[in-house]
Amino acid sequence: MTIGKQGIDMKGVNKRSLVFLLVLLGFGLKTSWAQSPSTYPNKPIRYLVGYTPAGTADILARAVGQKLYESWGQQVVVENRPGGGTNIATEAAAKAAPDGYTLFMPTVANAINPTLLPKINHDIIKDFIHITNFAKVPGIVVVHPSVPARNMKQLIALAKAHPGELRHGSTGVGSPHHLAGEIFKTMAGIKMIHVPYKGASPALTDVVAGHIEIYFGAMVSTIPHVNSQRVRALGVTSLKRVAAAGETPTLDEQGLKGFDTGSWFGMSVPVGTSAEIVNKLHDAATKALLAPNIRDRMSKEGAEFLGDTSEQFTAFLKQELIKWGKAVKDSGASAQ
Repeated sequence: MTIGKQGIDMKGVNKRSLVFLLVLLGFGLKTSWAQSPSTYPNKPIRYLVGYTPAGTADILARAVGQKLYESWGQQVVVENRPGGGTNIATEAAAKAAPDGYTLFMPTVANAINPTLLPKINHDIIKDFIHITNFAKVPGIVVVHPSVPARNMKQLIALAKAHPGELRHGSTGVGSPHHLAGEIFKTMAGIKMIHVPYKGASPALTDVVAGHIEIYFGAMVSTIPHVNSQRVRALGVTSLKRVAAAGETPTLDEQGLKGFDTGSWFGMSVPVGTSAEIVNKLHDAATKALLAPNIRDRMSKEGAEFLGDTSEQFTAFLKQELIKWGKAVKDSGASAQ
């Protein structure tokens, strides 16, 4: 067989070779068409989320996915793969084909895990292109009403007067709320006892009942207890005040300069994905953040909407790795 200006000369090609050649040509054409940036997307897209359904990450992924569907006419199917501190979903995404048909939602857990977990089979920086950070969601610090502290300075003074006696709860060892408490103790130079819980509900039950004095938690689950005066809010963990917490000042305002912790939620793809597809995803995803239904839902959690560039998100993530890595080491937290 020869290939010249007049096409393919099939002389001397047996049937088996011809069939094999046609299969290869057909596969190549199909692959090229399916992965061509100019035709993207031409089939359903999956969005891997490392959390169970109905949580903030899942709800946000589905809301953004719906907007992408409305723009492109291709379904975005959210695949919930909880487990391993989001590690299961992260590793599945890292191994996926870099064709734009597998999206991944990175969260603050991906900045904590490299130090917290004994072994992970991916590199959150090297194995992904980070498209955009949708939003940052701060935490909130509350105390039982019996605690004689109405701001963070008074809480610090109380902790110094009673070293190692006050108890602060969180949603578990290595959670961002646990580590926010550890960062607070380091910055304030105090000692308190950490009490981990398996979720927000049992932790809030105990702080409302007075079994623990302090709770570092998520805005959405904690604010209703603040509004009912079952707990007292002392500070917000972002650099800016948030409407969801009323007039509650930030920890930064109260002398803990630079204190900035909380959760965040974004969109990433496997490394190797073409720049054209990355740009197309970025434009559509950031446009989706303008939708009122997304903003109304996230505003209840005190969200600061970002929609930043890939370069900004990557730089942010590198800083998060440093911050949370130090918090894990200082606290001695381990998932072993």
